[in-house]
Amino acid sequence: MDQTNSIKKQADPSRLTLRLRLILAVVIIADILDLMDSNITNIAAPSIVQNIGGGESLIKWLGASYALAMGVLLVIGGRLGDRYGKRRMFLIGITGFTLASAFCGLSVNPSMLIAGRLVQGGFGALLIPQGMSILMSSFTREQFPRAVSAFGPVMSLSSVIGPILAGFIIQANIGGLDWRPVFLINIVLGLVGFVAAVKLLPHDQPDSNEKLDGIGTALLGVSMFGLIFGLNEGSTAGWTILPIASLITGGVMLVAFSLRQRNAENPLIKPSLFKNKGFTSGLVLGLGFFAAVNGLAYVISLFFQLVLHLTPYEAALGLCPMAIGIVISSMVCRPLLTRLGRTVIVMGLAATLIGALGLWLTVLIKGMADTALLTAPAILVIGAGMGACFSSIYEVALGDIEHDEAGSASGSLSAVQQLAAAMGSAVVTTIFFHLQTTVGDIGAMETSILIVAGIVCICLGLVWFMPRSAPSEE
Repeated sequence: MDQTNSIKKQADPSRLTLRLRLILAVVIIADILDLMDSNITNIAAPSIVQNIGGGESLIKWLGASYALAMGVLLVIGGRLGDRYGKRRMFLIGITGFTLASAFCGLSVNPSMLIAGRLVQGGFGALLIPQGMSILMSSFTREQFPRAVSAFGPVMSLSSVIGPILAGFIIQANIGGLDWRPVFLINIVLGLVGFVAAVKLLPHDQPDSNEKLDGIGTALLGVSMFGLIFGLNEGSTAGWTILPIASLITGGVMLVAFSLRQRNAENPLIKPSLFKNKGFTSGLVLGLGFFAAVNGLAYVISLFFQLVLHLTPYEAALGLCPMAIGIVISSMVCRPLLTRLGRTVIVMGLAATLIGALGLWLTVLIKGMADTALLTAPAILVIGAGMGACFSSIYEVALGDIEHDEAGSASGSLSAVQQLAAAMGSAVVTTIFFHLQTTVGDIGAMETSILIVAGIVCICLGLVWFMPRSAPSEE
């Protein structure tokens, strides 16, 4: 009997060897590093500001700086791997990310910390795209689906545990270091990932013929930085000449980037994609939705800690229903996508809207007597809506594109998701802080929620311009 089972295992073409499982683990470690560091500032921001200062400006930039660098460089990160070698870029990315994490954890002022977050995001953009490419070249056609299936449960679990761990670390005040171990823990993960990558990742041949649009990347970076800096600076320090000039510069550079994509030999985003109504609708819808929900998650954490005076650990627990909703909904909706197509997006947007209105009603009725427990049902529904959209918006947006446009389209959508996170955390927190001085804490929270609900309503209108269904699994 044992011999029969052994023969069956050997005959199974999808079976993963120990080496392949270890390669998969290395790639997953890299993704966990990115996922945790993109979310921890939702919990850690108030404690960081209390410790090193920086006020509203630092709160806005903590998440935005990381997502900004990640979003701008993510478009070119995969191509750098093709040109210089995926293994080499993975090792450079995880090394830089680990060193930047140490720099963040040892920062003594806001400027150091923001610089560290920018560098973190930049090296993350080199690291993350290589992982999937390495898996595709290491695993056979039969093995690849089994490898990819491991990502969902692990990343979902990380999204739930990450904020709770951050809250626990801050509250434990390990060695009197307050918030710093939230970043310093990456040194351990990064070192383990680097050593394992050196020993396990396969060598690959660089492609010197791969062309890089450095000018386009620079224009995109300057435009996004100008727009987000202008918004943050103007709302914090007043609308002087600096933030106004920054916004104008950002707008001009964005136009220049668009023109560059039409004429560049190897553009970051293929111009033909913008002629595709379904793709552009998905791009705009994704930009609005991801900006809105990322900003809302950040503001909920600030409301818990700055208004309701919950500890970081209590705030993390208060946000757990959102993560749980995302996990469950993603698992449920993913199999439905092939059959229901954009209807899954409609369901997700509707759930997000219902959850947001439920949260608004709870804050309206309870005011300062509100608690994390009372908001949990609404936050769970918001998470369920987010999970449905996370697993479907960009899949459906790719429904009508040509095969040779898939790489550019997919990279563009991933970058937009990161840039939306940067813009959302900047815009929604700006609204929240501005309204605190005019209508008070509760009024600021209520209005911020309603603005997010309004953006979701606009997204509900855009979804009908998207393709009816996602592309086939092939």
